[in-house]
Amino acid sequence: MDIDMFLTPDRVMLGLNAVSKADLLQHLARCAAPAAGVVASAIAAALTAREQLGSTGLGRGFALPHARIVGVSRFVGLFARLAAPVPFDAIDKAPVDLVFLLLIPGEASDGHLAALAAISRRMRDERVAAGLRAVGSADDAYRMLAKAQPPE
Repeated sequence: MDIDMFLTPDRVMLGLNAVSKADLLQHLARCAAPAAGVVASAIAAALTAREQLGSTGLGRGFALPHARIVGVSRFVGLFARLAAPVPFDAIDKAPVDLVFLLLIPGEASDGHLAALAAISRRMRDERVAAGLRAVGSADDAYRMLAKAQPPE
């Protein structure tokens, strides 16, 4: 599965301000709600419930919050580079500054593992992660994520 199947350029944000993990999840929910067609409070509740099962902070400053949401009809992705890292209970205990949100249709029986794997694969590439931290525009960040173009 390719990332551009669920991420669009308008859902790439650079410089998002958040002061905590809970604050970050609230911000992400508000930003994703219009594309998902679901109220932000339902998204935030689902993300918070998922985080209670175990942190989606995957290490090296990256988190992949995701949740299955009733009422979402298609996969919805959103990428954010934070203005400053926030604690996220990540596996390596490092704060998070790169976040990829994935909302999964409530009725989806397959595809979500492929979507999560595609995101993880891209973010594990140290050149991509470094490029996302250095890039100056959301359009360039989108191209790095969705079009498999390595940073220059």
